[in-house]
Amino acid sequence: ERTTGESIRSQNVMAAVSIANIVKSSLGPVGLDKMLVDEVGDVTVSNDGATILKLLEVEHPAAKVLVELADLQDQEVGDGTTSVVILAAELLRHAEELIKYKIHPTSIIQGYRLACKEAVKYVQERLTVSVEDLGQECLKNTAKTSMSSKIIGPQSDFFADMVVNAVQAVKRTNAKGEVRYPIKAINILKAHGKSTKDSVLVNGYALNCTVASQAMPRQIDGAKIACLDFSLQKAKMQLGVQVLVTDPEKLDAIRQRESDITKERILKILSAGANVVLTTGGIDDLCLKYFVEAGAMAVRRCKKEDLKRIARVTGASLIVSLANMEGDESLDVSFLGSADSVTQERICDDELILIKGPQARSSASIILRGANDFYVEEMERSIHDSLCVVKRVLESNQVVAGGGAVETALSIYLENLATSISSREQLAIAEFAQALLVIPKTLAVNAAQDSTDLIAKLRAFHNASQTMSEREGLKWYGLDLICGTVRDSKKAGVLEPAITKIKSLKFAAEAAITILRIDDMIKIAPEKRENHPH
Repeated sequence: ERTTGESIRSQNVMAAVSIANIVKSSLGPVGLDKMLVDEVGDVTVSNDGATILKLLEVEHPAAKVLVELADLQDQEVGDGTTSVVILAAELLRHAEELIKYKIHPTSIIQGYRLACKEAVKYVQERLTVSVEDLGQECLKNTAKTSMSSKIIGPQSDFFADMVVNAVQAVKRTNAKGEVRYPIKAINILKAHGKSTKDSVLVNGYALNCTVASQAMPRQIDGAKIACLDFSLQKAKMQLGVQVLVTDPEKLDAIRQRESDITKERILKILSAGANVVLTTGGIDDLCLKYFVEAGAMAVRRCKKEDLKRIARVTGASLIVSLANMEGDESLDVSFLGSADSVTQERICDDELILIKGPQARSSASIILRGANDFYVEEMERSIHDSLCVVKRVLESNQVVAGGGAVETALSIYLENLATSISSREQLAIAEFAQALLVIPKTLAVNAAQDSTDLIAKLRAFHNASQTMSEREGLKWYGLDLICGTVRDSKKAGVLEPAITKIKSLKFAAEAAITILRIDDMIKIAPEKRENHPH
């Protein structure tokens, strides 16, 4: 079946707007959460746009574009997923109005492209502040701004410090001399119980496993760590290997040799100087005895990704087998990693192994505490968003004022720009400017404030800042949603990374253009199967 022209466009816009309406009420510091229940009955309570849309099983092809858009924003920037979807849907809605007035989609697309380019340029030139001017405090403020809309908003002071310290702990400089902050190096563990304020930042790597035997030491200082990707169990013959025994007394010797193979392996590992052995496989009880006698720590059934990260921070290599070039088995000392200490500590009901002071690179782990599963999971998502935000600020060194300040300033700027353009793109740029106001409007509506009144005030401030040079300082003004007034966002510490805004503008415009270009949808009907009686 084929749908063309007007009807497919309005269908696509409808689908996009309905997706945006789902996440609309979760935008901003007073946004509400959504509860999603999947077909098995698993419950997710979330405020994160990307998470919500990922869990919705969207059928409509145009709506899928928006879901992917939120996912892309989540991967690229980590924050601002809700606003990017709302913005894209609003751009589409305004474009549909123009198409009703018989303006060709191509003109609208060109206008949107131009508006997007100008908007990004304006943000970079006029609306950004460098981190150096604001000092270290602004890192905390960006983290707090990112958390304000999340479940941990009330404790944002406590968590902002934790997030900033964690990101700064994993600072790396790559070969080109660029400074990078890999978020993956921060391990986030979740544990029930106590209150959120009891969450801790551990300097080192926390591993959610325990030592294999109670007789082993709980703490080892000056640890030499071996990361193994095979199991230390009694060597069994491979399938298909047959041993023909002529003398029944040799059977015992075969059994003995089987256990000796593993014993030799363990002694090789220990003689290389390893006193902490982490393995992805299992360790036989029989083999544990050798570790206990040597006073070493052995941990079995670790996750492979954990081991890879531990290998990276301690300078170890993940050892897949002990075989060397000569065909014998050996373990080189250079494969071992080192750390100041490895301890097993009790946190809540679980025992964790903490690797403190790893030698090769610094790493950090955050252990989150909370009342129940949903709460802790949502905390993890919120912390992840703020980690990404702080990382972006540190890498790009540019921040912008939050609270709808950027959108309002761009809206005024693009309206003035539209009147100066004499081609037919003028209308599209004016609509783009109007669409940008959806962000401050939604923020105000969610906060139960009078949106019309607040937006009018905000626009007046931004207009003044752009027309009168002596009042330029007004360009930092945004909404204060708790009191329902307009205030200087920069002074109040409501800041966001500039890259979040720039990317979300670009992504939203691209997504809107993608959907606008569609004027025909051809669906291939599924083949009808003949009904067999059985």
